[in-house]
Amino acid sequence: MKMVTAIIKPFKLDDVREALSEIGVRGITVTEIKGFGRQKGHTELYRGAEYVVDFLPKMKVEIVLDEALLDRAVDAVIQAANTGRIGDGKIFVFDVEQVVRIRTGEIGADAL
Repeated sequence: MKMVTAIIKPFKLDDVREALSEIGVRGITVTEIKGFGRQKGHTELYRGAEYVVDFLPKMKVEIVLDEALLDRAVDAVIQAANTGRIGDGKIFVFDVEQVVRIRTGEIGADAL
């Protein structure tokens, strides 16, 4: 099993969720986060005063899935989250040793 963690722009979340649902991903976890990479933030004007916004809002999408779905899931996220501009995000893939569903005690792929 694999865990896919994608850092995306907030307005792309619905597109990513729909794309993952279409390929058969049954569940995702989403966290609102802040960060920066090459964007390095930007300057804003508020009530006549300038201030620097270093950390930009992002969404962290986590998916645990069977390896058979991995390539399709990564491609789906790339297609759905791509705007062609800086700050589109990144995708990380990790190995998952074991999954246990708390309610039923199911283990492995059955727990997904």
